[in-house]
Amino acid sequence: MNKRKVILITGATSGVGYQTAIRLLSEGHRVQVTGRSVEALAELEKLGAEPMAIDLTSAGAADCLVEKITMPDIIIFSAGVASFELAHETDDEQLDQMFSVNVMAPIQLTQRFLPFWMKRKSGHFLYIGSQAGKVATPKAAVYASTKHALIGYTDALRMEVSSYGIEVSVIHPGPIDTAFLDKADSSGTYRESVGKHLLTVEQVTAAVITLVHSPKRQVDLPRVMGITSKLHSLAPSLVERIGRKYFMKKMND
Repeated sequence: MNKRKVILITGATSGVGYQTAIRLLSEGHRVQVTGRSVEALAELEKLGAEPMAIDLTSAGAADCLVEKITMPDIIIFSAGVASFELAHETDDEQLDQMFSVNVMAPIQLTQRFLPFWMKRKSGHFLYIGSQAGKVATPKAAVYASTKHALIGYTDALRMEVSSYGIEVSVIHPGPIDTAFLDKADSSGTYRESVGKHLLTVEQVTAAVITLVHSPKRQVDLPRVMGITSKLHSLAPSLVERIGRKYFMKKMND
């Protein structure tokens, strides 16, 4: 086992964040977790995690968290929300929530921890991105834009901190078979569209654990998605034409 690390996980009360916390605890790491589910935090506490019930989108939350926790060696940004709606049907509340959770919260936390890590010349930021941030699909215009923003931020951040011994990793999974997908799309059409391509929580968790032990720039899940994003950069009109026919047909059936 690698040296015991102090690890902070946001969004640790469900899905990938929850399973990642359990795996890291089983390896003997000191794991600090945030999330909104008091029940899930209590379960993780029984396993040895140090829980903090906090809404990271609230005013002053980032500063409050920094004051309360032990300075981590690794931060895993797993918190995320989505509302899969057509662009003109996405309301302002959904827009605000997605950007607050998916973009503003991780950026604000990163800003707070950076000075400490730059001073000690070590640290590892690990963000859960999305294939939607590389290749957008219908009904995910706003969600995709939040993940596009995260890609731009982490690409610049990686260059800024490379001389300080700080690692920046991003995992870009395709759709994951969790309650997240059902909450994001109550109609069920999105799940139907991507059904046979759904990843399991275990697959994504395994990739997170691998990055914890061996940091690298990015990971595409499944790997074939990396080919799709490269194809999109070379022939965007072709990929978008195929995607539009596939997703819009499913939605109109």
